[in-house]
Amino acid sequence: MEHSIQTINGEQVAVYSLNTVVVGSGAAGLNAADTLYQLGQTDIAIVTNGINRGTSRNTGSDKQTYYKLSLSGNCPDSVGAMAKDLFAGGCVDGDIALCEAALSAKSFLKLCAIGVDFPTNRYGEYVGYQTDHDTAGRATSVGPLTSHFMTLQLEQEVVKKNIPVFDGYQIVAVLKEGDRVRGIMTYSPTAKERFALFNCKNVIYATGGPAGMYALSVFPESQMGATGAALEAGVKGRNLTEWQFGLASLAPRWNVSGTYMQVLPRFVSIDSDGVQREFITDYYKDDAKALSMIFKKGYQWPFDVRKIDGSSLIDLLVYQETVLFGRKVYLDFTRNPLDRLPDFDSLEQEATDYLRSAGADFGTPIDRLIHMNEPAYTLYLDKGVDLKTDLLEVAVCAQHNNGGLEIDLWWQSNLQGFFPCGEVAGSHGVFRPGGSALNAGQVGSTRAAQYIAAKGSGEPASVDSLLTACKAAIEAKMELANGVAGNTSNTWEQITVARNRMTKAGGCVRNRQQMEEAVKEIDQLLGNFTANVHANTAQGISEAYYLYDMLICQKGYLTAMLAFGKVGDSRGSALYSREDGVIPQGLPALFGYKLDGEENTKVIQETQYQNGEFLCTTRPVRPLPEGGGFFENVWKDYRQNKNVY
Repeated sequence: MEHSIQTINGEQVAVYSLNTVVVGSGAAGLNAADTLYQLGQTDIAIVTNGINRGTSRNTGSDKQTYYKLSLSGNCPDSVGAMAKDLFAGGCVDGDIALCEAALSAKSFLKLCAIGVDFPTNRYGEYVGYQTDHDTAGRATSVGPLTSHFMTLQLEQEVVKKNIPVFDGYQIVAVLKEGDRVRGIMTYSPTAKERFALFNCKNVIYATGGPAGMYALSVFPESQMGATGAALEAGVKGRNLTEWQFGLASLAPRWNVSGTYMQVLPRFVSIDSDGVQREFITDYYKDDAKALSMIFKKGYQWPFDVRKIDGSSLIDLLVYQETVLFGRKVYLDFTRNPLDRLPDFDSLEQEATDYLRSAGADFGTPIDRLIHMNEPAYTLYLDKGVDLKTDLLEVAVCAQHNNGGLEIDLWWQSNLQGFFPCGEVAGSHGVFRPGGSALNAGQVGSTRAAQYIAAKGSGEPASVDSLLTACKAAIEAKMELANGVAGNTSNTWEQITVARNRMTKAGGCVRNRQQMEEAVKEIDQLLGNFTANVHANTAQGISEAYYLYDMLICQKGYLTAMLAFGKVGDSRGSALYSREDGVIPQGLPALFGYKLDGEENTKVIQETQYQNGEFLCTTRPVRPLPEGGGFFENVWKDYRQNKNVY
């Protein structure tokens, strides 16, 4: 890696020239850097806005799942069977599904080898369990913090190899020349030169999903994302409509799935006057039905429009209380619903059998939680919330972006040399097996590293050519910082407004008029950005860059949602409001919906930024390859080119 200082517009700018930059320090980014180094590509560096800030390091659930090929027992499984299940999620490219299945065992066993302590039985089998949209018991877990432990162990590997890490560098632009990436531009409020250019041949973009787009979000507050910078550079988005939403606590941000629901807590709504009511049991009237649906919410955690007549009705009831009525909703583990011990025999059979078998047919919800899953209780206790005494505020939150940026079977985007990996890559479709995101991040970062090692070696072009080719983009980002600088600051207020707008218009319930109005408001702010956004500190300028990135991103996502709404209906975790749709009894017309058909799952929506606007097109999904092959031929190709082409 070479370092120089360049003067641009009278300001000193640091320039680093190297083969590959990995943007992001989560599980995908760290694995990318480690794998590149192992494959002999050592002219690399990691650039991160904060080594401890990412989603991988700071999130989990009651039992965070890692999805991989079955490695125990007599349950039949194969790469082809796993690929078929991934492909069945709808709007998924078959070659990507096959790659994620084929490298599943390799990626999982690497994590085991570097110290991620996935459990085995006494014979050494990695015993699994069945997760949602799974047919073969492929799921495993290290507990509530699976991805956290993955990140810790992968970071140790990076440290051992002395791979440089630029910590505290916020990406503000993806630099390109034609259809080829030339590097990235960053801003740092603490570095000697606040702007830096990374001149490189390859960029592995592992920035996570656009975590900060929504006000109601289970992503860690420190995780921002940088999808907007990639979209602005012309990288295509794919399936931007597809998110996963579900019930989560707000402080701390955490999924309240699994045992948190299966112990049957009270759902309490509190209005501005402090009036409390149990709205779930109030809605259902049939107490046993209400409790059975709460129980099901544990393993049917994501909001799913196909389950609106079942457990996902709870999500709509919480959405109504919080977003429409402006009330706060809490889970109360200290008291039983309706202040009486549930009649466990009156519940739906699966709930009765589960709670009886677990010996949890007694006491209060907190008694049942500690009895069945004490780590789920201590997790909150360690974060300053004692569920023995405290109410837990919850909402329907954005949890994972199933869509993202366009990739091929080597995780390369339409921008040559630019590889989105992890959640920022749109490898998933409408549905995905629980835990498959962790597998996808490891597989995708491995595939990108393999391609770069085989096809992307060598030094980058000269610094002079970078400055010439990307002059306009670099100067525009510098001018933004100077344009917002002033005596006052309103960046955080603007961010808050933008997030609230997105939650209302583009969350799990989507109304065309609200989305169109949101796009107009975003356009107005983007068109007069420096006149309306002000920052009086270096941190404020950082927030202004983040706001700009988020607005570009929100416009792209809302445009994709509006385009889909013209041809499709409700699917996955999104209800597209229809006046002529089915309205759940007792709920407002906003919740009218019609389920989408199968035809739309056979195409992928692509969204690209051109001349200040986003254009949406569709293409057929790439089919699921047959896979396999005659060994001698595969071996020959592997010896010649590692099958990288």
